[in-house]
Amino acid sequence: MKLQKATRVTLTEQIAAQLDQLIQSGEWAVGQRIPAEPELVEQLGVSRNTVREAVKALIHAGLLEARQGDGTYVCSKSDLGAALNRRFKKSDLMEILEVRYALEREAVRLAAERRTEEDIEYLQQCLMNHKDAGGKPEYVEVDLELHKAIVQATHNSILIDLYEHMTETVKATIHPASELQHQHDEIHADLVKYIVEQNVDAAVDTVHRLIQLSMSDIQMHLM
Repeated sequence: MKLQKATRVTLTEQIAAQLDQLIQSGEWAVGQRIPAEPELVEQLGVSRNTVREAVKALIHAGLLEARQGDGTYVCSKSDLGAALNRRFKKSDLMEILEVRYALEREAVRLAAERRTEEDIEYLQQCLMNHKDAGGKPEYVEVDLELHKAIVQATHNSILIDLYEHMTETVKATIHPASELQHQHDEIHADLVKYIVEQNVDAAVDTVHRLIQLSMSDIQMHLM
């Protein structure tokens, strides 16, 4: 193998690597707004231009997203997640919902077979939060948290990682219509109940009901 000359790492690359590590570690979570530029300058002890270029590099990589007038947000914690997000942005909501259904159908099957007492406790807490949710922003967050808890109960690390990468995309499929809210609450309660009881067939059937209801939500949202 032919040796290559070592290259010097620029200060911008060093800062980008530090910010990337905050994302990888979860200290900066997906969906979280990162500190403003002046705060990063103060924390890192470098120029505004260096911080700006480092952030731009992570935006280009698909890990961060700049929202005009609202700051910069973490949109993925890995290159895989960034690639998935780019692909999903080219798809319509119904296609995304079909992919979500395929993943969650298998997730509830595995969760019903493998859930532990600790999983049950967390699922029931998430369900309580779901019932108590107020406006739409809170509902979206608690709904997503409940579905992530179901995926975590599969104890399949690849499925858990894949669903985590899809977090922001899954959010786009959550459009609870107020007139269907009661049905959502009932279906989610049934879903947790069947997972706890290890009733695999009923849990899978319930996910199908939920996705059908979500399709109705989206159709109302697009009208």
